[in-house]
Amino acid sequence: MEIEWQYRKKLKYLILITVLIKLGIAGIIELGNDEVYYYTYALQPDWNHFDHPPLVGLLIRLSTLNLYWLSGLSLRLGAVLSCAVSTIFIYKTGKIISNAKTGWYAALIYNFSVYSGIIAGLFILPDSPQMPFWTASLYLMSCILFKKEERKWGLWLMLGFMIGMASMSKVHGLYLWLGFGIFILMTRIKWLINWRIYASIALTIICVLPIFYWNIQNDFITYRFHSERVTHHEIQLDSLVREILGEFAYQNPINFILIIVSLIYLLRNRNMLLSNVKTWLFCMSFPMILLFWGISLFNPTLPHWAGPAYLPLYFIAARYCEEKEKTSGKFKWIPASGIFLSSLLIIALFVIRLSPVNFGSHNKANYGEYCPTLDITGWENFSTDFEKLVKEDAAHQIMKKNSFIIVSKWFPGGHIEFYTATKTGLPVIGLGTLGDLHKFAWLNKENNGLQLGADAYYIVPSNVPSDPHQLFNNYFRSIDTPVIIEQVRNGGIVRHFYIYRLKDCIRIPDPVLH
Repeated sequence: MEIEWQYRKKLKYLILITVLIKLGIAGIIELGNDEVYYYTYALQPDWNHFDHPPLVGLLIRLSTLNLYWLSGLSLRLGAVLSCAVSTIFIYKTGKIISNAKTGWYAALIYNFSVYSGIIAGLFILPDSPQMPFWTASLYLMSCILFKKEERKWGLWLMLGFMIGMASMSKVHGLYLWLGFGIFILMTRIKWLINWRIYASIALTIICVLPIFYWNIQNDFITYRFHSERVTHHEIQLDSLVREILGEFAYQNPINFILIIVSLIYLLRNRNMLLSNVKTWLFCMSFPMILLFWGISLFNPTLPHWAGPAYLPLYFIAARYCEEKEKTSGKFKWIPASGIFLSSLLIIALFVIRLSPVNFGSHNKANYGEYCPTLDITGWENFSTDFEKLVKEDAAHQIMKKNSFIIVSKWFPGGHIEFYTATKTGLPVIGLGTLGDLHKFAWLNKENNGLQLGADAYYIVPSNVPSDPHQLFNNYFRSIDTPVIIEQVRNGGIVRHFYIYRLKDCIRIPDPVLH
């Protein structure tokens, strides 16, 4: 039987190898729609933002050296390192609730999950900074519960801070208190007179006060926006099916099946885990999963919303693998999970870099729409070509000096802000509805805005079609026939970029149109 120091050594190698692989991937794949959008959080830090709390923007500020080093690698560096830290907490938690081998297997499952290993562990999203705080919260809870350290007020205060920081990444981090509260009511009712709990909750509240402060200043726009996404009343079974299938894919299909098999085994072999451990893991997982399933029954949802709810189930799966290994020798579930994820990444990299066709629409009006590879390719080359066009326009006096780039939606606005505006130095102005612009409505405050007589560029990727005549005819004297720049991949045209020149602003538009 391997001793604990050997598992710690394996853990170090796991972290080192996964960090190096992810940094390599981060440097060769362009940023996706969401990632470049969250770059705007770093451009204009605030107590909160239209969609989410501020920590993802602050993490980007940190990993890019206060925006001095801007690249896909630098933006994603924080996500990669966050995953490494989370892996340590997963290992430590598994060791407390069972043993070092359980912690090691749970760490492997965590890294082989598409959600925790790639979506939150490679791409820079609000989930990225949330995961270290979420896993740290689980670790601190396990210390309090199973190491009999409930009287250590320092642990309680640290728990309150970690939950507060998880919530400052995404508000649903507050679920950590809900799940823990359910467990306390079920098994530790006497703890309700423990003042340390209330001090911990108070610290969480203090941490999240900036969210409420910002929303008071902005008419609670965050909650009005998100409530509109989850307040439909008609049953939509197809939405529930999509949610479950999405979770199946996001958790890694092999991991998902492993979790189901391990839960069935646990029901038949109840001694696999201590009773209190099982109850705690269930409380920290199932209510959140069922909540999002319930929401998806009436509203479209995204599978990664429920991603953190699966983390406690990794420990059950890890313990099951350990049990089966005792009776069956080497157990193949976890290696198969790693092989599946590695194969998926290799195939994805090949398709993204080399596919000569798009996998979306081939209609001229929306060529490339719904092709997922176009979210993370083409913008660097386009921005280089666009920079040449801007210089030529200036040299031939086709466009006036100090022209702008106009965006009407947050996507592709994020790509234009990160890749195109930084390349050309042209300021970006958002003109559209608040529901379309999101953070760009606040970024407008950093710019001087359009001036009468000014010219502007409007960029329309064919996979995100829009009509500048319909949007801006009343604000400019003329809109020229577009210049077309083609995105070519391995000899095939996969997308068209239409660049419209908007000439001579005749009316100052409201920055947020209604």
